[in-house]
Amino acid sequence: MNWDTVAITLKLAFMTTLILLPLSLPIAYWLVYSQRKWKFLAEAVVALPLVLPPTVLGFYVLVAIGPWSPLGRFYETLFGSRLPFTFGGLLFASILYSLPFAVQPLMAAFQSVDRRLIEASWTLGVSKLETFFRVILPMSVPGLITALVLSFAHTIGEFGVVVMVGGNIQGVTRTMSIEIYDRVQALDYAAAGQTSLVLLLFSFVVLTLLYSMHQQVWRVFPKP
Repeated sequence: MNWDTVAITLKLAFMTTLILLPLSLPIAYWLVYSQRKWKFLAEAVVALPLVLPPTVLGFYVLVAIGPWSPLGRFYETLFGSRLPFTFGGLLFASILYSLPFAVQPLMAAFQSVDRRLIEASWTLGVSKLETFFRVILPMSVPGLITALVLSFAHTIGEFGVVVMVGGNIQGVTRTMSIEIYDRVQALDYAAAGQTSLVLLLFSFVVLTLLYSMHQQVWRVFPKP
Protein backbone atom coordinates (compact mmCIF):
# COMPACT_ATOMS: atom_id res chain seq x y z
CA MET A 1 0.00 0.00 0.00
CA ASN A 2 1.35 3.41 -1.04
CA TRP A 3 0.56 5.58 1.96
CA ASP A 4 1.40 8.81 0.11
CA THR A 5 -1.48 8.19 -2.28
CA VAL A 6 -3.77 7.33 0.64
CA ALA A 7 -2.89 10.60 2.36
CA ILE A 8 -3.46 12.65 -0.80
CA THR A 9 -6.77 10.90 -1.48
CA LEU A 10 -8.06 11.48 2.05
CA LYS A 11 -6.87 15.09 2.02
CA LEU A 12 -8.66 15.69 -1.30
CA ALA A 13 -11.86 14.03 -0.05
CA PHE A 14 -11.90 15.94 3.24
CA MET A 15 -11.24 19.33 1.62
CA THR A 16 -13.75 18.73 -1.17
CA THR A 17 -16.45 17.76 1.33
CA LEU A 18 -15.62 20.69 3.59
CA ILE A 19 -15.95 23.19 0.74
CA LEU A 20 -19.04 21.56 -0.76
CA LEU A 21 -21.01 21.86 2.49
CA PRO A 22 -21.40 25.68 2.51
CA LEU A 23 -21.50 25.74 -1.30
CA SER A 24 -24.27 23.20 -1.82
CA LEU A 25 -26.65 24.41 0.91
CA PRO A 26 -27.68 27.70 -0.79
CA ILE A 27 -27.73 26.04 -4.22
CA ALA A 28 -30.06 23.28 -3.04
CA TYR A 29 -32.26 25.77 -1.18
CA TRP A 30 -32.63 27.98 -4.24
CA LEU A 31 -33.37 25.06 -6.56
CA VAL A 32 -36.13 23.81 -4.23
CA TYR A 33 -37.82 27.05 -3.18
CA SER A 34 -37.19 29.37 -6.12
CA GLN A 35 -40.20 30.22 -8.27
CA ARG A 36 -38.11 31.00 -11.34
CA LYS A 37 -39.44 29.23 -14.41
CA TRP A 38 -35.97 28.74 -15.85
CA LYS A 39 -34.51 27.06 -12.76
CA PHE A 40 -34.65 23.73 -14.60
CA LEU A 41 -31.62 24.97 -16.54
CA ALA A 42 -29.74 25.41 -13.28
CA GLU A 43 -30.83 21.91 -12.21
CA ALA A 44 -29.44 20.54 -15.46
CA VAL A 45 -26.11 22.32 -14.96
CA VAL A 46 -25.79 20.99 -11.40
CA ALA A 47 -26.64 17.43 -12.49
CA LEU A 48 -24.40 17.55 -15.58
CA PRO A 49 -21.39 15.80 -13.94
CA LEU A 50 -23.62 12.76 -13.34
CA VAL A 51 -23.86 12.05 -17.08
CA LEU A 52 -20.86 13.89 -18.53
CA PRO A 53 -17.78 11.72 -19.16
CA PRO A 54 -15.14 12.60 -16.54
CA THR A 55 -12.53 13.16 -19.24
CA VAL A 56 -14.76 15.73 -20.94
CA LEU A 57 -15.35 17.57 -17.68
CA GLY A 58 -11.65 17.34 -16.89
CA PHE A 59 -10.74 18.81 -20.27
CA TYR A 60 -13.00 21.83 -19.86
CA VAL A 61 -11.80 22.38 -16.31
CA LEU A 62 -8.23 22.21 -17.54
CA VAL A 63 -9.01 24.84 -20.17
CA ALA A 64 -10.86 27.00 -17.64
CA ILE A 65 -7.97 27.08 -15.16
CA GLY A 66 -5.18 27.16 -17.75
CA PRO A 67 -2.64 30.01 -17.88
CA TRP A 68 -4.47 31.69 -20.78
CA SER A 69 -7.89 31.76 -19.09
CA PRO A 70 -9.06 34.69 -16.91
CA LEU A 71 -9.34 32.41 -13.88
CA GLY A 72 -5.89 30.92 -14.50
CA ARG A 73 -4.28 34.34 -14.93
CA PHE A 74 -6.01 35.68 -11.81
CA TYR A 75 -4.82 32.72 -9.73
CA GLU A 76 -1.26 33.02 -11.05
CA THR A 77 -1.21 36.77 -10.30
CA LEU A 78 -2.56 36.21 -6.82
CA PHE A 79 -0.48 33.19 -5.76
CA GLY A 80 2.42 33.18 -8.21
CA SER A 81 1.77 29.63 -9.42
CA ARG A 82 -0.47 27.84 -11.89
CA LEU A 83 -3.47 25.63 -11.13
CA PRO A 84 -3.15 22.81 -13.71
CA PHE A 85 -1.35 19.70 -12.43
CA THR A 86 -1.34 20.93 -8.84
CA PHE A 87 -3.35 19.89 -5.81
CA GLY A 88 -5.25 23.18 -5.96
CA GLY A 89 -6.38 22.50 -9.51
CA LEU A 90 -7.29 18.96 -8.53
CA LEU A 91 -9.39 20.29 -5.65
CA PHE A 92 -11.20 22.74 -7.94
CA ALA A 93 -12.09 19.99 -10.41
CA SER A 94 -13.13 17.63 -7.63
CA ILE A 95 -15.56 20.19 -6.21
CA LEU A 96 -17.26 20.59 -9.59
CA TYR A 97 -17.36 16.84 -10.19
CA SER A 98 -18.85 16.01 -6.78
CA LEU A 99 -21.28 18.95 -6.65
CA PRO A 100 -24.42 16.95 -7.64
CA PHE A 101 -23.63 14.31 -5.02
CA ALA A 102 -23.96 17.05 -2.39
CA VAL A 103 -26.81 19.07 -3.89
CA GLN A 104 -29.23 16.30 -4.85
CA PRO A 105 -29.58 14.67 -1.37
CA LEU A 106 -30.06 18.14 0.12
CA MET A 107 -32.78 18.94 -2.43
CA ALA A 108 -34.58 15.72 -1.56
CA ALA A 109 -34.31 16.54 2.16
CA PHE A 110 -35.54 20.13 1.75
CA GLN A 111 -38.49 18.98 -0.34
CA SER A 112 -39.53 16.56 2.39
CA VAL A 113 -39.93 19.35 4.95
CA ASP A 114 -43.60 20.16 5.56
CA ARG A 115 -44.31 23.40 3.73
CA ARG A 116 -46.88 24.37 6.38
CA LEU A 117 -44.18 24.55 9.03
CA ILE A 118 -42.12 26.89 6.89
CA GLU A 119 -45.09 29.13 6.14
CA ALA A 120 -46.06 29.15 9.82
CA SER A 121 -42.59 30.37 10.68
CA TRP A 122 -42.85 33.15 8.12
CA THR A 123 -46.30 34.08 9.45
CA LEU A 124 -44.80 34.54 12.92
CA GLY A 125 -42.40 37.10 11.47
CA VAL A 126 -39.32 34.89 11.35
CA SER A 127 -37.01 35.77 8.47
CA LYS A 128 -36.29 33.30 5.68
CA LEU A 129 -32.69 32.93 6.84
CA GLU A 130 -33.67 32.22 10.44
CA THR A 131 -36.41 29.86 9.25
CA PHE A 132 -33.82 27.95 7.29
CA PHE A 133 -31.58 27.45 10.32
CA ARG A 134 -34.37 26.85 12.84
CA VAL A 135 -36.84 24.79 10.81
CA ILE A 136 -35.55 23.52 7.46
CA LEU A 137 -31.98 22.55 8.33
CA PRO A 138 -32.74 20.67 11.59
CA MET A 139 -35.37 18.62 9.77
CA SER A 140 -32.94 17.89 6.92
CA VAL A 141 -30.09 16.42 8.99
CA PRO A 142 -30.34 12.91 7.43
CA GLY A 143 -30.10 14.46 3.97
CA LEU A 144 -27.17 16.57 5.09
CA ILE A 145 -25.35 13.48 6.37
CA THR A 146 -26.07 11.68 3.09
CA ALA A 147 -24.69 14.60 1.10
CA LEU A 148 -21.49 14.70 3.14
CA VAL A 149 -20.90 10.95 3.00
CA LEU A 150 -21.62 10.69 -0.73
CA SER A 151 -19.38 13.65 -1.55
CA PHE A 152 -16.55 12.15 0.46
CA ALA A 153 -16.98 8.66 -0.99
CA HIS A 154 -17.32 9.89 -4.55
CA THR A 155 -14.11 11.92 -4.26
CA ILE A 156 -12.23 8.89 -2.96
CA GLY A 157 -12.88 6.98 -6.19
CA GLU A 158 -12.35 9.75 -8.75
CA PHE A 159 -10.14 8.88 -11.70
CA GLY A 160 -10.89 10.56 -15.04
CA VAL A 161 -11.04 14.12 -13.74
CA VAL A 162 -8.02 13.50 -11.52
CA VAL A 163 -5.90 12.33 -14.43
CA MET A 164 -6.96 15.15 -16.74
CA VAL A 165 -6.50 18.03 -14.30
CA GLY A 166 -3.96 16.75 -11.78
CA GLY A 167 -1.92 14.37 -13.86
CA ASN A 168 0.03 11.67 -12.08
CA ILE A 169 2.58 13.39 -9.87
CA GLN A 170 3.86 11.32 -6.98
CA GLY A 171 3.28 13.03 -3.64
CA VAL A 172 1.20 15.81 -5.22
CA THR A 173 -1.73 14.57 -7.31
CA ARG A 174 -1.45 10.77 -7.44
CA THR A 175 -4.54 9.35 -5.74
CA MET A 176 -5.49 5.77 -4.92
CA SER A 177 -7.43 5.29 -8.16
CA ILE A 178 -4.41 6.37 -10.19
CA GLU A 179 -2.20 4.13 -8.06
CA ILE A 180 -4.37 1.15 -9.05
CA TYR A 181 -4.06 2.07 -12.73
CA ASP A 182 -0.27 2.42 -12.47
CA ARG A 183 0.05 -0.94 -10.72
CA VAL A 184 -2.00 -2.67 -13.40
CA GLN A 185 0.08 -1.04 -16.12
CA ALA A 186 3.19 -2.37 -14.36
CA LEU A 187 1.57 -5.83 -14.09
CA ASP A 188 1.76 -5.59 -10.31
CA TYR A 189 -1.64 -7.17 -9.74
CA ALA A 190 -0.99 -7.94 -6.08
CA ALA A 191 -0.57 -4.27 -5.16
CA ALA A 192 -3.45 -3.26 -7.43
CA GLY A 193 -5.68 -5.85 -5.82
CA GLN A 194 -4.77 -4.70 -2.33
CA THR A 195 -5.67 -1.06 -3.04
CA SER A 196 -8.79 -2.09 -4.96
CA LEU A 197 -9.96 -4.19 -2.02
CA VAL A 198 -9.61 -1.23 0.31
CA LEU A 199 -11.75 0.93 -1.98
CA LEU A 200 -14.28 -1.86 -2.45
CA LEU A 201 -14.73 -2.34 1.29
CA PHE A 202 -14.94 1.40 1.82
CA SER A 203 -17.66 1.78 -0.82
CA PHE A 204 -19.63 -1.13 0.61
CA VAL A 205 -19.50 0.30 4.13
CA VAL A 206 -20.64 3.72 2.88
CA LEU A 207 -23.62 2.33 0.97
CA THR A 208 -24.57 0.03 3.84
CA LEU A 209 -24.55 3.01 6.19
CA LEU A 210 -26.71 5.13 3.91
CA TYR A 211 -29.25 2.43 3.14
CA SER A 212 -29.50 1.56 6.84
CA MET A 213 -30.59 5.17 7.35
CA HIS A 214 -33.26 4.65 4.67
CA GLN A 215 -31.83 7.45 2.59
CA GLN A 216 -32.48 7.93 -1.13
CA VAL A 217 -28.88 8.07 -2.35
CA TRP A 218 -29.49 8.33 -6.10
CA ARG A 219 -31.95 10.95 -7.20
CA VAL A 220 -31.01 13.10 -10.16
CA PHE A 221 -34.11 15.26 -10.04
CA PRO A 222 -35.90 15.00 -6.66
CA LYS A 223 -39.67 15.45 -6.74
CA PRO A 224 -41.93 16.74 -3.99
